Amino acid sequence: MPVHRSCLPRIRALSTAGAVLLALLSLPPAAAAAESSPGAPPRGSAHMGMGVAAHDGSGGLPTARTTQTEGVDVSSHQGNVAWKTLWDSGVRWAYAKATEGTYYTNPYRSQQYDGAHDVGMIRGAYHFATPDTSTGAAQADYFVARGGGWSADGRTLPGVLDIEWNPYGAACYGKSQSAMVSWIRDFLDRYRALTGRHAVLYTATSWWKQCTGNYAGFAATNPLWIARYASTVGELPAGWYTYTMWQYTSTGPVVGDHDRFNGGLDRVRALALG
Repeated sequence: MPVHRSCLPRIRALSTAGAVLLALLSLPPAAAAAESSPGAPPRGSAHMGMGVAAHDGSGGLPTARTTQTEGVDVSSHQGNVAWKTLWDSGVRWAYAKATEGTYYTNPYRSQQYDGAHDVGMIRGAYHFATPDTSTGAAQADYFVARGGGWSADGRTLPGVLDIEWNPYGAACYGKSQSAMVSWIRDFLDRYRALTGRHAVLYTATSWWKQCTGNYAGFAATNPLWIARYASTVGELPAGWYTYTMWQYTSTGPVVGDHDRFNGGLDRVRALALG
């Protein structure tokens, strides 16, 4: 039957709407749901310490060195990393970003994660949390399935939950303090069930206070990786009386993000072995 001319604009509009709907349905659910504030960086570009200098400032480098072991953390922000150069400079451990949310996998992960291992470093993977896009358990599943697991080979560190300021919107991802604690617990419990290891928690004290109410309940089980660009680590989040790792600068040589493990290389190996 011929289509009346007056119906054509409506048909075209319905076709356009259908195409838009089909495009949205083809996206991963979290990617379709995730919205960033105007002017925010693109999803997937977040990395450890992205908000540290802006929120806590940068007050110099450590002035006193106890027995500590130098490390670095990397993401797609660094691209291909000169691992031999880092090894020759004294770096002995590294973490590479594996995933973010349930929508992003680091395209440089193999060069970074395997490259660190190949020069002799003890290495691990981290996950940048986006609690506004999916559950903690879903993000732990995604992380472990895409390089965030653990093996008892003495060269693989437990996975890290990078939980810090939201680069895409509200600092606490739109969650209350109690809801944030529940989200973190959801991730940590799932990671433990999947790998047999407690994940390391990376955060900054000021964010932890603001977004969890300075919750102390994870300190007994989860090692702390503290972020503070200053001569000392300063105040730690409630419950932790010491730190395991410290990200102390974002302007180091070769790779900007440099870290210190609170102990000798034997302690790094001990954490890897579990």
